[in-house]
Amino acid sequence: MTRKRHRMSEEQEAAAELAAAAAAIEAEALDPGERARASRGKRRRAMGPLPAGAVFARPLVAIVGRPNVGKSTLFNRLAGRRIAIVEDTPGVTRDRHYADTLMYGREIVLVDTGGFDPDSDDPMMGSIARQVRLALAECDLVICVLDATMEPQAADREAVRLLRESKKPVIFVTNKSDTPRLALESNSYYQLGIKELLPVSALHGHGTGDLEQAVLAALPEAEALTTLPMIDGVARVAITGKPNAGKSSLVNRLLGEERQIVDDRPGTTVDAVDALFEKNGKRLVLIDTAGIRRKSNVDESVESLAVLQAIRSMERSDLVVLLVDAKLGVAEQDAKIIGLAEDRGRAIIIALNKCDLLDDETQKKAVTKARDVLAFVPWAPLLRISAKSGRGVGKLVTAIESVVEAHGKRVTTAQLNRFFEEVLDRHPPPVHRGKPVRLYYITQTQVSPPTFMIIANYPDAVHFSYQRYVVNQIREAFGFEGTPVRVYYKPKRKKEIGAV
Repeated sequence: MTRKRHRMSEEQEAAAELAAAAAAIEAEALDPGERARASRGKRRRAMGPLPAGAVFARPLVAIVGRPNVGKSTLFNRLAGRRIAIVEDTPGVTRDRHYADTLMYGREIVLVDTGGFDPDSDDPMMGSIARQVRLALAECDLVICVLDATMEPQAADREAVRLLRESKKPVIFVTNKSDTPRLALESNSYYQLGIKELLPVSALHGHGTGDLEQAVLAALPEAEALTTLPMIDGVARVAITGKPNAGKSSLVNRLLGEERQIVDDRPGTTVDAVDALFEKNGKRLVLIDTAGIRRKSNVDESVESLAVLQAIRSMERSDLVVLLVDAKLGVAEQDAKIIGLAEDRGRAIIIALNKCDLLDDETQKKAVTKARDVLAFVPWAPLLRISAKSGRGVGKLVTAIESVVEAHGKRVTTAQLNRFFEEVLDRHPPPVHRGKPVRLYYITQTQVSPPTFMIIANYPDAVHFSYQRYVVNQIREAFGFEGTPVRVYYKPKRKKEIGAV
C-alpha cells in the first residue's frame, strides 16, 4: 500500500464518502442544537461565531452595582473563565469587559461594568457611573448585584432608581450569600421596593444555576432582537471604530450625500444608521456605528461605548470595516473591536483615515503600528484613505466587494482534495508518539466564514503549527483575503479506517 493510498482515499471511494461526510460533519460539528445539548453538562464556555445562516443577535446582559459587591467575580463565574480583574479594592474594574457565553444553550454576551458610587468625589467613580448608564442604554437585561453582608447603602438606592428609569428587565441578586444566615439577612434589601431577590455566592457558585434560569426567563425572544430586516443576497458592512475616526464622513462620501451629521466632536452620531449603497450593479448595506448622544459628556467612557455598539453592529453584519484616525494610530480599543469581529467570524478590512493630513513617512509609521497592534489578523487588508477628500475610497469599495466575495466563497470537494494532496506531498504532518498522523480528506462545511473539516486518524495530535500551515495554504490557494478561515479536525469512523 503506497504512502499516497495511506493519506488519500481512492477517487472512487472518496466521491461517496465525501458526500456523506460533509452532511454528517455539518450536522454533528457545527449544528447549534448539538452545542445546546452539550451545554447541559458544561453550560458555559467561550463562543465562536454565530452558526451559518443565523440572523439573530446574541442578547447583551449587563452586570451592574456599586463597587466591591463582587460583580467581576460573578462575571467570571457566569463566563466560565477568569476575565475581569478581581480585587478587594473598590472600583478596581475600570472598563467594561465582554464575554460570549452559553446559558443552557442560549448564546449571550455578558458585559461587566465598573461599580458606581454617586456620592464619591473620585473622578474615576464619576466615569464609571456614566459607563453604567451607557451600558443600560444598550443592553437587553440587567443583573444588579447587591452585597448580602451589608445593609442597603445610598449607592444601592441610587442603583435601584436608575434601573427603574431604564425600563429594562432587571434581576436583583444579593451576592456573598455564602451561608443561609447571610441569605436571610439580605432580605433587608426588600425595603428598596425590590419585588424579588436571588441570593447567590459568586465565589462558591451557590445560586448561580437559579440565576441563569432567571436570565433565560427574562430575556426577550430571539426574533425581538433583530430590529432591522435582512436583505437576501445583500452583504451588510459595519463601519466601526473609535469616535471621531470619520465613520459618518465615510458613509456620506460613499453615498454622495449628507446622510449623517458630521462634527469634529467625538461621538456625534446618535444611533447606528443603515443605508443602501449601490455601485456597478452591486448592492451593500452600510451600517454606521453610533458614537454617543450629542448631549452626553465626552470622555473615556465614549470609547468603551464604541465597543458595545460595535458588538450590536457586528451581530448583523458580514464584514467589519475598522476606521482608524491615522494621526492617532491603532489603539487597544481598536484591537478589541477587531478581536470581537474575528471571534464572530466576520470579514475584516482596516482603513487608516485622514491620511491627507500626514506626510508619507508618518503614514508609513501608522501602517507599521497598525500591523503590529493587529498582528493577530495579518490577512486583513489595510488601506490608506481620506473620507474628506475621497482619496483611496474607490480602492476601499473594491476591497469590500472582493472581501465579501471571498467571505462567501465555496470550493468544491474535488478542488480541495487535489490541492490537499499537493500540500501533504510538500509537507506531511509530524508523527504522533511514533505513529504517523494521516489526514484522509478535506471538505468545506460552510461559508461566511469559510469553514473546513479534515478527517484524520489522530485529530487531537495535529500540532497547532501544522494547523496554521494548513490554513495559510488554503488562503494562498483559494484567495481567502480579508476573511477568517476555520479548519476543524474530526476522527474518521472506525469502519472507514478499516477500509483504507
